[in-house]
Amino acid sequence: MKKLKNIRKSAVKKPEIQANTCSASSPWSWTIYVYWFIILFFIAATFYILGRSHEFLHPTVNNIVVAEEVLKQPEDYIKVAKEKLVAGNVEEAIVELDAAIDANASSDVYALRGEAYMQVGDYQKALADFDSAIEMDAMNAAAFLDRSLLNTRLENYAAALNDINNALAAQSMKPASGLTMRDLYAKRGQLNLWLKNWQGAVADYTNSLARTEGTISADVYAERAEAFTALGDFENAINDYTSAVRVVSEQIQATPTQEEREKQSSNAMGYFEKSAALNFKLGNTDAARHDLESAFAIAVALDDNESTERIQNLINDLD
Repeated sequence: MKKLKNIRKSAVKKPEIQANTCSASSPWSWTIYVYWFIILFFIAATFYILGRSHEFLHPTVNNIVVAEEVLKQPEDYIKVAKEKLVAGNVEEAIVELDAAIDANASSDVYALRGEAYMQVGDYQKALADFDSAIEMDAMNAAAFLDRSLLNTRLENYAAALNDINNALAAQSMKPASGLTMRDLYAKRGQLNLWLKNWQGAVADYTNSLARTEGTISADVYAERAEAFTALGDFENAINDYTSAVRVVSEQIQATPTQEEREKQSSNAMGYFEKSAALNFKLGNTDAARHDLESAFAIAVALDDNESTERIQNLINDLD
């Protein structure tokens, strides 16, 4: 019995359990901390790199993502502005040109915005833009021409003449695209005509007609005819009116709109009437009659009853 009790006591004795926990001095515990530190470092580095790449792709200003359209180049704004000008949306075109200038656009953009301001009648802003264009590029012939036209509107004729002279000089040294010496001489001729500098006008119109580039305008012949008339040179004036009619007849078929064709026809009718008056002064009654009959035919074609009646009366007066 005594042995049996001892056996039972030994059977119910609480077993000793050895702890498997590692002590603070265990090498394994330090290793796991190092591993986790490396993993967290790479995670943080990855998010940092992704964040920087997002910033490069989508630049921010004061933590606000910049829209892609803000990054457009000056030429993008200029292209849109020209399209709006062609469509007649001048105010919207000015907004685009403002943006182009803010993006460091060239002298030509100031000149273009000046032209837009002229169209809306804001002459002071137009003049400021032409001044800026010329300050940026002293050889900008188009800007000189634009400022000349503006000064003419402002009746500052001395400044206008000086600008057109500078435009001619600049164009001869640094030709501007879309502008020709023929056009510049014609514009100076027109200015001289308004200033009643008849000889200067004749010289400029003659230089314009002598150039080979660009297209001849019937107006150049007609305006030179006016200068010849003022000088009392009626024969040369008649020849120029005849040439003006010839140019109209050659170009009218290529005119794109009916409205413009009717305008050119009306101009030709006027040239015939002026030629008739000069022929009558020279005693060339038959030539005067022929001119009036040609003018009458155009008036009938245009269904211009007022002109038809007037010209018919002039023909009757020759009898």
